[in-house]
Amino acid sequence: MTQPLSSSRSTTPTLSVMIVDDESPARARLRDLLSDVAAEVPNAVVAEAANGLLAIEAIALNPVDVVLADIRMPRMDGVELARHVSRMERPPAVIFVTAYDTYAVQAFELNAIDYLVKPVRANRLAAALQKVRHSRPPPPQVLAELQQGARTHLSCHERGRLLLIPISDILYLKADLKYVTARTASREYLLDESLTHLEEEFSERFIRLHRSALVAKDAIAGFEKGAPEDGEHQWQALLRGIPEKLPVSRRQWPLVKNYARQLSS
Repeated sequence: MTQPLSSSRSTTPTLSVMIVDDESPARARLRDLLSDVAAEVPNAVVAEAANGLLAIEAIALNPVDVVLADIRMPRMDGVELARHVSRMERPPAVIFVTAYDTYAVQAFELNAIDYLVKPVRANRLAAALQKVRHSRPPPPQVLAELQQGARTHLSCHERGRLLLIPISDILYLKADLKYVTARTASREYLLDESLTHLEEEFSERFIRLHRSALVAKDAIAGFEKGAPEDGEHQWQALLRGIPEKLPVSRRQWPLVKNYARQLSS
């Protein structure tokens, strides 16, 4: 937890709070409510953001204790935000804020995840903040189950920093032992992800070339036959923007061939 900004009223450490909501009036209401409950639960709003992407950038510069995050937001929603910040070395607690959504509320209650329903009440906000000091972040697999739709970014740790990789920038994903390598036009990133789960989540964007590799459909420039393997020529995928060629397994070629026909038509 951060050190108190002012301890004259209480020895309880002051919680540093970030408000994340794409609607300015909603952020203002939460800011007023946090001020109202500050005597009961010392807190200070240190940052605000209009979506999850901007929130992660702000947290990287100025870590906070608590994030109050709306669920439905453009560019990056609250659940994806929570999935990324859970990978930080000192992850903040995330309290979801939502208009009444039967699916979300049932999922939160089932997994003991704290949430606030709009319009937020001061007593409910105070109770949620008090629980933060003793709560533990939900497991990554629970947040993954709460995600509605595919993520917009993947994330990884590098030299103590959380890096975000836009899905639209990834040319291919390749499994290597316990990790997955994500390749963009400029570099590689090492992800703590499952290739199988990535294939399920991003089936519209990626196609499997062999058991260890997925390639972005729009990154494929064409196909060519490579050097013979066991007496047969193996097909390879040519990629846009990089010279690397990815082999296509015999098992996957019939499926990939159908896509190749669409590519050439």
